[in-house]
Amino acid sequence: MELNCPICAKPLVATDNGAHCESCKKDFNIEARCPDCHKPLEVLKACGAVDYFCQNGHGLISKKRVEFVPVAD
Repeated sequence: MELNCPICAKPLVATDNGAHCESCKKDFNIEARCPDCHKPLEVLKACGAVDYFCQNGHGLISKKRVEFVPVAD
């Protein structure tokens, strides 16, 4: 998964807490969004598994379909 900076469009570097843009010198959180409505997903963690749930009527979303978006801190 390669994410680009929403400000300068250069590739982001993964960090422990999200991502960092070397060009802009800004840090970003990575947010999981629904591929259908593009709203934030609820992250469900149990027994080592991570699932994503859309509270806007789209139900469980496969990790393969989740849109990961950088969001400014």
